[in-house]
Parts: sequence; C-alpha cells; structure tokens
Amino acid sequence: MKIGIVGLPNVGKSTMFNAITNAGAECANYPFCTIEPNIGVVPVPDERLDELAKMYHPQKITHAIIEFVDIAGLVKGASKGEGLGNKFLSHIREVDSIVEVVRCFENPNVVHVDGSINPTRDIETINLELIFADLETVEKRLERAIKQLKADKKAQLEIDVLNKIKNALENGKSARTVSLNDEEKDLIKDVYLLTFKPILYIANVSEEQLSRIENDPYVKEVKEYVAKENAKVIPLCVKIEEELSSLDGEDKKEMLEALGLEESGLDKVIKASYDLLGLMSFLTAGEPEVRAWTIKKGTKAPEAAGKIHSDIQRGFIKAEVVSYDDLMKEGSMNAVREKGLLRMEGKEYIMQDGDIVLFRFNV
Repeated sequence: MKIGIVGLPNVGKSTMFNAITNAGAECANYPFCTIEPNIGVVPVPDERLDELAKMYHPQKITHAIIEFVDIAGLVKGASKGEGLGNKFLSHIREVDSIVEVVRCFENPNVVHVDGSINPTRDIETINLELIFADLETVEKRLERAIKQLKADKKAQLEIDVLNKIKNALENGKSARTVSLNDEEKDLIKDVYLLTFKPILYIANVSEEQLSRIENDPYVKEVKEYVAKENAKVIPLCVKIEEELSSLDGEDKKEMLEALGLEESGLDKVIKASYDLLGLMSFLTAGEPEVRAWTIKKGTKAPEAAGKIHSDIQRGFIKAEVVSYDDLMKEGSMNAVREKGLLRMEGKEYIMQDGDIVLFRFNV
C-alpha cells in the first residue's frame, strides 16, 4: 500500500518525507528538486507490540509497514503538462491514497512558488489540477462506454456513474465527494481517478505557531476548507519533526516532553495514513516473535490467516482469539483462559483491530 506525499514546491513535502523515513531525500529552496519520486518503507507505530514484548520477551518484534512516496511538487497547469505535471500525475496515479502538505508558515527565506502564503489557494491549485486530469479521463471513458452501449445494455449503469462524477468535477468538486454504492465503486475501480483517492491534509506550521495551534488562522482556514470532503487535518511543524526523527529513546522522549507532546506529529501522520487506507492490524505473540499483521478492515479469519501463510488459510480450522485489551487487563494468557475470554472463532469471524490470534489448521 502506497501513500503519495504531494504539495506545491517548497511547502515542506520532502522535509516531511525525510523525517518520516530518515531516507535523506534531497531538499532545496527551489522548485522541482524532487523529480523522480523517493520511496520509503516505514513501520507503523504500535505501542501494543511493546507491551506484548514485555510479556513474552520475544527474539524479534515486527511492526506493520506502510510505504510513502515523495512526489515532485506540482504547479498550476500541471494537467496541461506545465512544470513536471505529466510525471506528477503519473506518479500520483500509482499510489493508493494522498497526503497533501499545505504551507501554513511565514518565512521570507523560503520562496513560495506563488509569492505569498495562502493555504486555500494552494489547496485549490492542486485539487483543480487533479480535477482537470480526472475530467479528461472521465470524458474518454464515457466515449468508450457510449460505444459499448449498442452491444451491451449493462454499459448504461457505467455511463450513469461517470456522468454523476463528471457533473461533480465540472463543478470543481473531487470525485470522492460523490456518493456511490459498492456496485458503482466497482464499476469505476479501473478508471483510477486521482480525486477519488482518500486524502489527508498536513498543515505545516512554524515552531512559534505550535503554541497557539488551535487558534492559528492558517490552520483554521485549512480545516474549514477541507471540511466538505470530511478530510482530516493534522497540524505539525515539519522542521521539528525532522529533528525529532533523528533522536532515539530518552532524547526523543525529553524533546517531546519539552514541547508538551505525547507523541510526534509524524507518528500521528503514519497512523492516520494507515487508517486512511482502511487498514488495521491483528497481532501474533510468542517467544520467537511479536508481530503486527496488516489486513483490510472487514477481513474474515481465513483470509487473515493467509497473510501468515497460504497453507494456514487453505487448512483453516479455527482461530483462537483474545482482544489485546482483555490480555492486558488480565495480565497473562492463563488468566484469560480462566476468565473464559479466549474465544474460538470460525470461518465467518470478521477480524477486529488488536485481535491476538493463534490459527489452528490442518493440511
């Protein structure tokens, strides 16, 4: 699963990527420093693994992972090939969801591509370019569907869905604002619309703004503007996050305490990105390894077992399941069994986030 980090040039996009991945993507005060996308695979922070490790003392702890892609900065006219527009659009088409970094800080030493700080304008610039690109895609798909209609009357449903989306795009709205049922979503799955991808906004602020973040006018502006998409906004200071990412253990903890934070903003971003993709984790625990396994929300037990090994899915008998909260409350697996909190679940069981599982199988 890939998350694409997008934004105008010089908004802190590559700096945030560096902080998330510690990958050292090049950063410079001029547009198009990022040309080919940088890619970084990062662990999803999960305190539950640390607590399980205290109980099981495993040889190995394995976190769930998520992939971030740092995509070249976009400018007005990208949908017509301006700047690195065509590359930008092709790279964003390949990701599963989008994290959009919006500049909310003043700094005369960092050039803004449009000359001034205006979060709403910046969001509109990116969103409109994606909308223009989607409109072109939808119009081409509509032409094809209309031709198919003569031979296949089922094409009418696809035409109706595409027209619904086209109407939204022509009114400057993203495809994700269009209400579609599951059947309609399946019909347009292979259209790969850019504005249909789930999105998370990052309001990049200065260190001074952090102390008054709830009342910051730029952050408020971003929240109000994206409310129509029911999108989440995470305010953070990318420069501080870059510094935090270079620290470990007690040093990092001390800096967080000095800033009055319980966790880093980037941990919030990674967790929110994981959730944005509709993902969750089930857990396995023992002396060899404590591990988080990534599955889609709504996954049934046999498919979850298949994440560990295809043979376990094929020979699935049952799943022994206890919730993480119950295990922590009781303090041991023996206590869980005594209280009757260890459940035997079958093939129709829908996995829950934080389930600790032992799969029984026979092949």
